[in-house]
Amino acid sequence: MARSGNGLADEGKTWALGTRYLCQKNAMNVLVITLMLIMSQFKNQQVTNANTMETQSIQVVQEFLTAVQQGNKAKLAAIIHLNIQWDQPGTNRFSGTKKSSAEVFQMVGGMFQATDNSLALTDIKTLTANGNRVACLIHWKAVQPNGGILDVDNIDVYTVENGKIVQATVYSADIAQEDNFWLK
Repeated sequence: MARSGNGLADEGKTWALGTRYLCQKNAMNVLVITLMLIMSQFKNQQVTNANTMETQSIQVVQEFLTAVQQGNKAKLAAIIHLNIQWDQPGTNRFSGTKKSSAEVFQMVGGMFQATDNSLALTDIKTLTANGNRVACLIHWKAVQPNGGILDVDNIDVYTVENGKIVQATVYSADIAQEDNFWLK
């Protein structure tokens, strides 16, 4: 069978259309793969940012708790935000919400006075973070001059912003023991 000039032209058009389709399809595949890689990197960056925030928050709280153990008042003052909100549990004389670092230091000073400076953070058992909030399982001991003993676990939750603790919520494993120890 003889081919006409139009047959070759038709084949050429078909070939050109097919090639164009394949190029467009390949270009689309390349675009999809590129977008997937970009999104994957963005997701990894989000995880990295979250992990970085959590790591930094844990580091700030670890430094804070270490300063508490060492009695490093300068370090404590540098880490606690001036307008911290501190929620101390119970119905004792130190319970309630403190709304500044000055009130927190006043509370802690009263605790040391009531225990003849025996109050001690004896163990930092666990630190774990969720974003900029860090939960800590810690242990406190103290002895009063009259012989009263405090020996209790607390779970403290600290919120960290810009390298400072802006909020603290304290949960006691034995609030009755704390209320009896600290009195009204």
